[in-house]
Amino acid sequence: MAGERGIRNNGASATPRSTVDARPQVRPTTEGWQQKMGPDGRPVLQFAEPKRGKPPVHLADLTAEQRTARVIELGLPGFRAKQLSTHYFTHYTTDPAAMTDLPVAVRDELVAGMLPPLLTEVRRLRTDNGDTIKFLWKLHDGALVESVLMRYPGRITLCVSSQAGCGMNCPFCATGQAGLTRNMSTAEIVDQVVQANAAIAAGELGGKKRGETTPERVSNIVFMGMGEPLANYNRVMDAVRTMVEPQPNGLGMSARHITVSTVGLVPAILKLAEEKVPVTFALSLHAPDDQLRDELIPVNSRWKVDEALDAARAYFDATGRRVSIEYALIKDMNDHAWRADLLAQKLNERGRGWVHVNPIPLNPTPGSIWTSSEPAVMREFVRRLEDSGIPTTLRDTRGKEIDGACGQLAAADETATA
Repeated sequence: MAGERGIRNNGASATPRSTVDARPQVRPTTEGWQQKMGPDGRPVLQFAEPKRGKPPVHLADLTAEQRTARVIELGLPGFRAKQLSTHYFTHYTTDPAAMTDLPVAVRDELVAGMLPPLLTEVRRLRTDNGDTIKFLWKLHDGALVESVLMRYPGRITLCVSSQAGCGMNCPFCATGQAGLTRNMSTAEIVDQVVQANAAIAAGELGGKKRGETTPERVSNIVFMGMGEPLANYNRVMDAVRTMVEPQPNGLGMSARHITVSTVGLVPAILKLAEEKVPVTFALSLHAPDDQLRDELIPVNSRWKVDEALDAARAYFDATGRRVSIEYALIKDMNDHAWRADLLAQKLNERGRGWVHVNPIPLNPTPGSIWTSSEPAVMREFVRRLEDSGIPTTLRDTRGKEIDGACGQLAAADETATA
């Protein structure tokens, strides 16, 4: 595909002499923990889910027809399923006392059978201005996951987790330190949204700014929390379908306001391109050259930069949906000017108008190699992309004061309770 749009630079891992940046090259390395390595000396990638006890079956795991059948199995008329769905997906409640349209005699039993508790809140942190809340949840088996709720002008975004832990073993990621605990169920993913909506309805995210018309519920979803979404493909897609299903059978959200991200699982990207759900697709690239990305994103040892970008372009071709390239700017590691030029070259080789780049200042950690680029360096990186005709938006960061990077809070809690 790329060959039809331009000549691919197969030697792109070598730094062009004419654009060498005078700043040093910091190599990725873990701090405070050790990556698990295989016999070949490469970081271990974990795709298979460890065997653990499954969470209880929940209404959000089932289709509308399956919900009706389940209620009938419990000895009640099938229409009770729609009533339960209305309470859960529209009123965001699992409290039997609030379900006054259900018979008192069977209310508790029906709720216990169809809406078992999935996420138990361990901790909730807020930023000082109240526009960001980070939740730490405990799953039925003790696994910890996080979600982050953010109010922006005109939208409310929830960053959701799709796995407990992660098997991609990236050296900069707090989530990946302990490897993959397990995939989350469809309902565990959906329940993060329902619980966030309940918090919003209770006024816990603060009020609207003057002139805002955004409905007071989650409007945007980003699968950028704990885990690699495309490594839990079937459950993530089932959750997306439930999110976009009209109320009361689902959450009634827009697929275009749901972003599914990946570090580059090429076969799953191509599969996503064939789905009939027009979500926004985001590729977490973080380096345009294989030499650095092999170290920074270990899955790059299996699917290289050009393969990931070809798959991203295939998503655009199949859906017409513009692709987002996520690029965390890390001081002296991946923020050199020549890398901005190389990134622009690789994207333009695949055509124009299909992609948008989101550079993201990394949450700074004093004394760490994993710290944000200097403001002038970020501006130059963005300028070079824009001068090459690449639409680019330097993304806002949230939650620095509340361990905003996904995995930080869970890692801290596990350390404290160990």
